Amino acid sequence: MTTHGSPRLVVAGASGDSGKTLVSLALLLAASYRGLAVRAFKKGPDYIDAAWLAWASGHRARNLDTFLMGFDRAVSSFALHAVPNGLNLVEGNRGLYDGVDSRGTHSTAELAKAIAAPVLLVLNATKVTRTAAAWVLGCQRLDPEVRFAGVILNQVSTARHERTLREAILSACGIPVLGVVPRIARADLLPERHLGLVTPEEHPCPGKLRQELLRLTTAVDIERILAIAFAAPALVSQDSPIVDLPDGHGLTIGYLKDSAFTFYYSENLEALEFSGATLVPIPALSQSALPEALDALYIGGGFPETHAAKLSANRTFLESLRAAVQLGLPVYAECGGLMLLSRAILWQERRYPMAGVLPFEVEVCPGPQGHGYTELVVDRPNPFFSKGLILRGHEFHYSRVLLGGSVPQTACSVVRGTGCCEHRDGIVAGNVWASYTHLNALATPEWAAGMLNVARQFARGRPVNQLSH
Repeated sequence: MTTHGSPRLVVAGASGDSGKTLVSLALLLAASYRGLAVRAFKKGPDYIDAAWLAWASGHRARNLDTFLMGFDRAVSSFALHAVPNGLNLVEGNRGLYDGVDSRGTHSTAELAKAIAAPVLLVLNATKVTRTAAAWVLGCQRLDPEVRFAGVILNQVSTARHERTLREAILSACGIPVLGVVPRIARADLLPERHLGLVTPEEHPCPGKLRQELLRLTTAVDIERILAIAFAAPALVSQDSPIVDLPDGHGLTIGYLKDSAFTFYYSENLEALEFSGATLVPIPALSQSALPEALDALYIGGGFPETHAAKLSANRTFLESLRAAVQLGLPVYAECGGLMLLSRAILWQERRYPMAGVLPFEVEVCPGPQGHGYTELVVDRPNPFFSKGLILRGHEFHYSRVLLGGSVPQTACSVVRGTGCCEHRDGIVAGNVWASYTHLNALATPEWAAGMLNVARQFARGRPVNQLSH
């Protein structure tokens, strides 16, 4: 057991789309502007919000997901990466009490209690006045153990609107309004598309965005918010679990990294680095071929569909990928990686040929085809995971696999979620694994072990085992 003194704050919303991402980014920038060290965390499995938090904080943002990794590991991860004398900000997800069931299990509120953090509640005040006080009062009374620091009002239209809201909340709830964000078109600051916000790599004017976010904080009591964060009690956590990993020294593992492929958990890359393996980022959009002497390749998620024309045009890269797979290179692909390995991506009534490693095409649809937590049971041989292992992850994809008659070989049955086809996930083709499920190495240590084991076998020139025990 370890005691940590880490100033902290949870930014939560009364609902989804309350404005908590905007407020979180603004607070991180304002604290940094005042010379404080800042670290950011995202409750839940979201990649894009975490990427924006990393942009604002200047450091890797960690995902704290109690459903995937359990409360002890989530708290330990927070304690390990928090700064002792700066602002540690956790952005919640959905509404404050929204979890995996009607009891709010694994909600933002439960995480806030687990890390003993005060909650700053963000309210979208569009077309409401005193009703906003009812929302706040309901949040207070639903769970008295949640410590509310104050309220940030978003989308406030006039000075009169603000004054009425402040008076109603203070008189009914007894907590202060600590800031006001005027009515703005958020899409002008943070454009959206399918899957959520655009990524930082694709934002057209990040410098202007930084200035606008700092300008928004002029109506926020930053000093009082920082004082609340610094008054958080000492945090007692379990020591970080030590995960035994195979020796990765001498191994070279590539991963695709550019604006088309950005969805990587820090924990996944760090686990491979911690083992001693050398990681090589590879820009699929611009590099002419895979580097030589790779022992394994990791292809994360992202937006290959919005980059489909450029990816498809880079034929030498796609051909080198297909040739490497034919030689037995182990490849672990998630979501966007699955799409890249397919024969083609169908997007906005056009067909874009891809690597052709997997025997099907993928269609991008107008709405989500899978969204939420997943639970898989490994029940067939594959290079990465032993049979019987339960994998907990998440999926969020607008694409679907188009089966042309034959069903591809898969390694997992889907207990929860959608998967890739016929209640299955984890497509296996030789030494390739391709799935819609994203895994976090802190929640699933077997992921990094599987990557390292297959890479070691390939490096030694041995056939990669199809695990069945």
